Amino acid sequence: MNAIEYEIRKPLENEAADSGQSRSTDFETLRPLPRISIHAFCESDGMLRVIERLGQDRRMAKVNLKVTSGSTAAAANMFASTPTPNLIILETDSVPATLLQDLAPLAEVCDASTRVIIIGRHNDIALYRELIRNGISEYLVAPVKMADLLSSIASIFVDPEAEPLGRSIAFIGAKGGVGSSTVAHNCAFGISSLFSTETILADLDLAYGTANIDFDQDPAQGIAEAVFAPERLDEVFLDRLLTKCSEHLSLLAAPSMLDRTYDFEGRAFQPVIEILQRSAPVAVLDVPHAWSEWTRSVLAEADEVVITAVPDLANLRNAKNLLDALKKLRPNDRPPHLVLNQVGMPKRPEITPADFAEPLELEPIAIIPFDGAIFGNAANSGRMISEIDAKGPIAETFSQLAHTVTGRATLKKTRGQGLLKMLGLLKRK
Repeated sequence: MNAIEYEIRKPLENEAADSGQSRSTDFETLRPLPRISIHAFCESDGMLRVIERLGQDRRMAKVNLKVTSGSTAAAANMFASTPTPNLIILETDSVPATLLQDLAPLAEVCDASTRVIIIGRHNDIALYRELIRNGISEYLVAPVKMADLLSSIASIFVDPEAEPLGRSIAFIGAKGGVGSSTVAHNCAFGISSLFSTETILADLDLAYGTANIDFDQDPAQGIAEAVFAPERLDEVFLDRLLTKCSEHLSLLAAPSMLDRTYDFEGRAFQPVIEILQRSAPVAVLDVPHAWSEWTRSVLAEADEVVITAVPDLANLRNAKNLLDALKKLRPNDRPPHLVLNQVGMPKRPEITPADFAEPLELEPIAIIPFDGAIFGNAANSGRMISEIDAKGPIAETFSQLAHTVTGRATLKKTRGQGLLKMLGLLKRK
């Protein structure tokens, strides 16, 4: 067999011996794949389902993926008359003695830059080494998990020396007026101050955004210049648009003006978010309460999503719809986080936090009680809750929220259950 000129990834000895097992790669930290083309040839229904899940993953958003039910011979026949893609994924049940021979016709028609991943049935270290020597990029032993396949593709096409991408955390309200922006702003401030981490808060509500008011800023430029001129967008241009709010927090403010309409296509904000992720370890996205192509795209591709709701029936319905929609958009990611806000408002009929969480099958990571005085004082003075009352219980809640959404701590269930009981007692009074 003529060697196909692929970029060969040299295996470690222990990796080669364990080539069919799950890798230790942290699935959540995988970078999005670049704009490449992939054609998969599957012989089993199980592999077809894995490829289908792969195509739905948000890290594959830029990838042109095609799937064909067929063998190695079908791939050779197809590419005899058409150019080969950047990557070919081949599932085969060939035995080790004949596998190289079966691949020969494909090797004759492959472009020199095309990579190949083989998914076989035999956990044979000698076969693995022989395939690597002959230019195959990777050999995986079936059954293959979607995460392992995505990791293998990323190891070929994502530069391991590239700067790590920052995490994007999108906040959206289940209904207008539930305080999602307030939660996002306080969380961004908490992340930047608690962990001394460079954080960028992007106000995506160009018409009515309040981040500039909440931080007492009046920048001349902001996110509008970035969205409407993506061809100019780079780290230097972004730095000119950012407003410093604290030592480690920068704001990409919304114009909050109605001098034009803000109708955007589906991926209008993607260049902005990508440059934010290259510029800071954490990007907090304040997404307006709307359902459009661009908000759908932002929520689908964010690393974490936080839904803020108040405990009433409309919020419960909307939160359920949001969770169902995001589950379809993000099938391989953790569910969104839920924050219950304005809990215990006087004279307002409410659904208890426990009853609110039950149909959603999602426990809230934070329950923020209604306190008009402290939130009103913070908003009117352009300060965050932790600056108004650093040792108060609401500031502690925002601290816990900042830990949770950044993965620095898990939700303390015992604490949450105690809070639920306390709120229940308050409701009886």
